[in-house]
Amino acid sequence: MTLDSILEEIKKAETIVILTHETPDGDAVGSSLAMKIALRQLGKDADVIIPKYSRTFEFLPDANKIKAESEIKKYDLAISVDCSDLKRLAEGKEYFETAKTKIEIDHHSINTMFGDYNFVNPVAPACCEILIGMFEYFGIEITPELGTCIITGIITDTGGFQYSGVTAETFEFAAELLQKGVNISNVYQKVLSTKTRANFELSRIVSNRMEFLEDGKVTFTYMNLEDEKNVGAEEGDHEGLVELGRNIEGVEVSIFIRQKEGTEGYKVSLRSKEYVNVADVAIMLGGGGHIKAAGCFVQGTVEEVKQKVLSEIRKVLK
Repeated sequence: MTLDSILEEIKKAETIVILTHETPDGDAVGSSLAMKIALRQLGKDADVIIPKYSRTFEFLPDANKIKAESEIKKYDLAISVDCSDLKRLAEGKEYFETAKTKIEIDHHSINTMFGDYNFVNPVAPACCEILIGMFEYFGIEITPELGTCIITGIITDTGGFQYSGVTAETFEFAAELLQKGVNISNVYQKVLSTKTRANFELSRIVSNRMEFLEDGKVTFTYMNLEDEKNVGAEEGDHEGLVELGRNIEGVEVSIFIRQKEGTEGYKVSLRSKEYVNVADVAIMLGGGGHIKAAGCFVQGTVEEVKQKVLSEIRKVLK
């Protein structure tokens, strides 16, 4: 069984690195730290390498041990969490590629299976939900510290349990974590209810720019580097802005694009409400993701990117 093989690889590795996708969200950071804490119970001290992440997640256990880079050039074992494609590991890709053994743990529906061992469950609404089952199989105790990281991933990737991917098992895991002493309400407050001043200012900017297209079924808005500079934005301050459009009555797809530094293009975030599979849209543009939450990178000006994305969305709108 894959899990038995993964445990065997963990036990025999002397040096281990944990990696996740670029522009990491709560599931990415939560999964990475949960894995580090869990491996400690197995007597392993793993490095978590995340070059940049939102200060929203600084409250998490072991967040102060996250590294931007490592002096170790070749690890015995590299573990990728919450990442569907080797390209999305960004700065961490080199550590994964040079490791003796590579393990990938993920929940994205579109996955390139880039590890030596791939444990992927596209039905799980969060990578952290996969990890809790894995840890219990390994006999690892779910402590409040470990549980805090896990519930952070579940809460952020389910939008606070509101997305359709949530299952009865998701609530069962949440109840289990609550029984083990995890302060779920506190985590919810920190990762979903509390906004930075910069995030608030950016939300005003993108709201004022929002366009209603395709008879109100689609919203489009954007943010550029100058906007981020003007409000003093830091890593992660753009999170949640794509939801502003989807939450409006009658909107099926929300498009939010953000200028990517050092390129001549924009990072595209897509969200849908009921029937549009935005992962399919993103794939056509070179990206991927989930059925109702996906993204990609598109070269061009704001107007050019807008038209390229709209062209694909029109094909699937009813």
